[in-house]
Amino acid sequence: MRETKSQRKHRTEQIIKLLKRAHPDAHCALNHSNAFELLIATILSAQCTDERVNIVTADLFRKYQKPEDYLKVRDTELQQDIKTTGFFRNKTKSIQGACKMLVEEFGGEVPQKMDELLKLPGVARKTANVVLGVGYGIAAGIVVDTHVSRLSHRLGLTKQKDPAKIEIDLQELVPKKDWIIFSHLLIFHGRRVCKARRPLCEECVLEKLCPSSMLKTGKIPLS
Repeated sequence: MRETKSQRKHRTEQIIKLLKRAHPDAHCALNHSNAFELLIATILSAQCTDERVNIVTADLFRKYQKPEDYLKVRDTELQQDIKTTGFFRNKTKSIQGACKMLVEEFGGEVPQKMDELLKLPGVARKTANVVLGVGYGIAAGIVVDTHVSRLSHRLGLTKQKDPAKIEIDLQELVPKKDWIIFSHLLIFHGRRVCKARRPLCEECVLEKLCPSSMLKTGKIPLS
């Protein structure tokens, strides 16, 4: 029998409850001490692991502490500083462009509104949601990264492929009070249990609530 919207909503709330119990340590894995550092780290995290970003920012955040610092150096120097995160030329352009706009339009402060954050070079909804949610505690949306996308599909919470459309589906199912923690819970669960190549369904606290469980289907779910 096809699941109704209200049934899916109830199942989502059960999923959140179980994940909170399973991953009480779920949090943003990017090291930062303020919203500006978080913005830079999130830009660097595109197509790169959080672990690698944290290695790079350990030195980066000592060298550059405010937007003006990133504008004082040549782009070639910043490229070298962030090279190991990949796509370093584009990321340098985004970081220096964002810092220029922060200085010229926002008094050097990272804005606390979605529409203002989206004006910054290199900032799309995912980055803006990370900065607002983790940096400021503002639930403006739900972060959709590869883990969130994969698990949302496996759990039958969305059929959409586009991150913006996935986010809309999730916002209708996840209580607003859980919008910020929800992505952290899915990311931690995706790394520890619901892995891309071979999910550990037999160990999963969500197995009974998951339509893609190998114990039900007998096959590895699509990642």
